[in-house]
Amino acid sequence: MDKIRITGGKELNGDIEISGAKNASLPLMAAAILTDQPLMLSRVPDLKDVLSLNDVLEQLGIRAQYDGRSKKLALNGAKITNTEAPYDLVRKMRASILVLGPLVARMGEAKVSLPGGCAIGTRPVDLHIEGLKRLGAEIELHEGYILARAPKGLTGAPVHFTKVSVGATENIMMAASLAKGTTVLTNAAREPEIVDLGECLIKMGAEIEGLGTDKITIQGKQFLRGTEHSVIADRIEAGTFAVAGAMTGGTITLKNCDIKHLQYLVAPMHKAGVHMTGDKGDVIIHREDDRIHGFDIMTEPYPGFPTDLQAQMMSMLTICDGAGMITETIFENRFMHVPELVRMGANITVHGASALVRGVPKLKGAPVMATDLRASVSLILAGLVAEGVTTVSRIYHLDRGYEDLVGKLTGVGAQLERLKDQEEAAE
Repeated sequence: MDKIRITGGKELNGDIEISGAKNASLPLMAAAILTDQPLMLSRVPDLKDVLSLNDVLEQLGIRAQYDGRSKKLALNGAKITNTEAPYDLVRKMRASILVLGPLVARMGEAKVSLPGGCAIGTRPVDLHIEGLKRLGAEIELHEGYILARAPKGLTGAPVHFTKVSVGATENIMMAASLAKGTTVLTNAAREPEIVDLGECLIKMGAEIEGLGTDKITIQGKQFLRGTEHSVIADRIEAGTFAVAGAMTGGTITLKNCDIKHLQYLVAPMHKAGVHMTGDKGDVIIHREDDRIHGFDIMTEPYPGFPTDLQAQMMSMLTICDGAGMITETIFENRFMHVPELVRMGANITVHGASALVRGVPKLKGAPVMATDLRASVSLILAGLVAEGVTTVSRIYHLDRGYEDLVGKLTGVGAQLERLKDQEEAAE
């Protein structure tokens, strides 16, 4: 199993190209099910999650052709030959549930395994199921599968989400695009990835209003057409590299990303003593003082602070002057990186859903183990500023969400390398 070895203490300077967003690419890929015409997506990152969903789509009969160099993905759902997404494929990634709504809407039936994914707490699919039921689907759970039927098609209806859910909003929005009549989603998610999906569906012929608000109205159509669409920048990747720049000093320019999608990060960065400014589609990160100042954050649905940046900000607080509090309100089991940061000398006290981080003068390199995608990268960030060498194991999580992380960081001056097991054993 591969590992990443980091030698800390290097100041980072230079440009980092931000990839297309994983969390936007996946629902856009699922949208290919809604049409029998080609869907061409550009700026699709070369990630394990993208390849996993590709496998699911091909299982359904969708022809997929990905060019890793140009980052273009051509999808053609002219012939859906299968309406089952099996456990062996779906277990690899929770986002596979996004094929459920489009399959029922277009084919009138679906059999989708209950999903897997990172072990960061329960993430039930109840909201997806209840939303589809509101549109007229008959659903039962049987031997670990969701069985959904709507032989006469779906019918638009009001759908209220009892909890804000990005995946459920995406799933029901796609299904409603082929439903008869009007669907109104309330307490809908407002993330930029939702807006990106909606804008692609509109290009495909859907009629959607209210994107970016908590009330989305969809007028269903009999069919949707193919289109071309470019995926938005990955705001979580951008935020991660912004934290890397803040922690290590120097000046980092994040290329081709929109600071409007990072507004939740500007205020805590300012409190920390870090300048974060937008310029012509780029974002510039520069730390003013020798030490980062303490700050507090609470994770919330967009436009609040994202849970997917919580672990990275905790790494940043470990070396702050003073202390900071992090409160996690989205997932109940997302502090699993804490014991590993403590192994590196961090001073962190967890009380339920909150973690008090008292800054220390320096972290020290140590062997640590990743537990989930964002925890993985938080340990990489800690290693960048730690004294000595840090080795992060179980980095397969990273491959799910970060495209060429090692290459991008070494390109701005970091000293890290990816090791195969045999390489480490030979040393």
